[in-house]
Amino acid sequence: MYNLWAILEGFFGKTPEPIELVSVEEPNLLEDIFNYDQVPRITFDSKIYEEIDGKLIEFDPDDLLTRDIHITDTTFRDGQQARPPYSVEQTVELYDMLSKLSGPNGVIRQSEFFLYNAKDTEAVERCRELGHRYPEITGWIRAEKGDFRLVKEIGLKETGMLTSCSDYHIFHKLHKTREEAMNDYLAVVEEALSVGVRPRCHLEDVTRADIHGFVLPFVQQLARLSEQLPDELKIKVRLCDTMGFGISYPGAVLPRSVPKLVYKMIHEGGIPSDRLEWHGHNDFHKVHINGATAWLYGCNAVNTTLLGFGERTGNPPLEGAVFEYIAIKGDTNGIETRMITQIADYYRETVKAQVPDHYPFVGANFNMTRAGIHADGLSKDERIYNIFDTRKFLDRAPKVAITDKSGVDGIALWANEYLGLKDEERLSKARVARVARWVRDQYDVHGRITAISEEELIAISKKLLPKYFT
Repeated sequence: MYNLWAILEGFFGKTPEPIELVSVEEPNLLEDIFNYDQVPRITFDSKIYEEIDGKLIEFDPDDLLTRDIHITDTTFRDGQQARPPYSVEQTVELYDMLSKLSGPNGVIRQSEFFLYNAKDTEAVERCRELGHRYPEITGWIRAEKGDFRLVKEIGLKETGMLTSCSDYHIFHKLHKTREEAMNDYLAVVEEALSVGVRPRCHLEDVTRADIHGFVLPFVQQLARLSEQLPDELKIKVRLCDTMGFGISYPGAVLPRSVPKLVYKMIHEGGIPSDRLEWHGHNDFHKVHINGATAWLYGCNAVNTTLLGFGERTGNPPLEGAVFEYIAIKGDTNGIETRMITQIADYYRETVKAQVPDHYPFVGANFNMTRAGIHADGLSKDERIYNIFDTRKFLDRAPKVAITDKSGVDGIALWANEYLGLKDEERLSKARVARVARWVRDQYDVHGRITAISEEELIAISKKLLPKYFT
């Protein structure tokens, strides 16, 4: 007889010690992590280390829980650069919904606006008239003195200003030297400070910039200017991953490493966590994870847009950041998550924007299943195929789409959800078998290739199940 363990060791080296199966009377559903009534917690075993310049830096989970991490919004600035502009009324209504979503504690802390034309300024004035504390309205300008008059005229307390920092921008867009660019930026920063406006410097294209040759010298100048200022005027810095080159992986090098960029700004640039913000783009499908990584390593603010609309591939989706925040903190902190569904409906119905059907949290079908085996699981325990209680957090019950793959399980789930039947009242699979047969015939006999609409299901159910569908 061959010794199987000896053969395996010959191929793969020493095998691990065998682990015994643990028999249990009750299932272990890991409810400390996957409590269906809560957004699943993101927890960490211990501190995580990253090497920078030969030194180990750490991400401390305890620090993350105590820091004032929050969300900022650029729906009405970057969010308008990739779609038709919002009307004033749409801006006001979306801003009002943003405030309700944020809740009383300002998890969505600020929202920035263009200031370039009469419609922009009217939108700002109308939003200010609502009297919301959060999100605070801030402006956005180029780092030019001519633009700064716009901020002074409208009377905002804070403005973002474009301070492009890669040589791609400094040399090829601005046609300046590094010295000229930095001096021009600092002149506008000082002008803002002179009239009591807090500057927020947007380090455009930072993930493609010379960090030690330009970025850190400039940021250190900003830190020195801030030393004698009151807290409400101390300069903020936004790290702009303009082309989506940022990387969250441990060991990635500057300028693309998100952890290293955040570390450098804090420990060598002199900008503390509460004055540091991340702004990303989704060119490489990394926009959400890069923002979350910035939070982990010390950046307090992540800049987002509603539904991720933004220049080219978009910005971090605000609704994704909301659920990431809740997962990290383990608490909603007053966020009204059900507003997310109202906002998505507003985009579809009023803004007339395309919202992909399978987009997380907001898509029409984000919690819809088409597979019969999944429908069977949902009918037995919806926790099996639903991420959390989507009724509670989004006013969205899990749904089933009826196709040739749905089977009788899918029909039963649809009927019970539509009729609102619970427990013993629920229709059995045998009860809906005639409807399921009709659905199957649509595909097998009539060659249908599209899903069955709810209107069709209601009509056939009234005919075949008149006791329940009247």
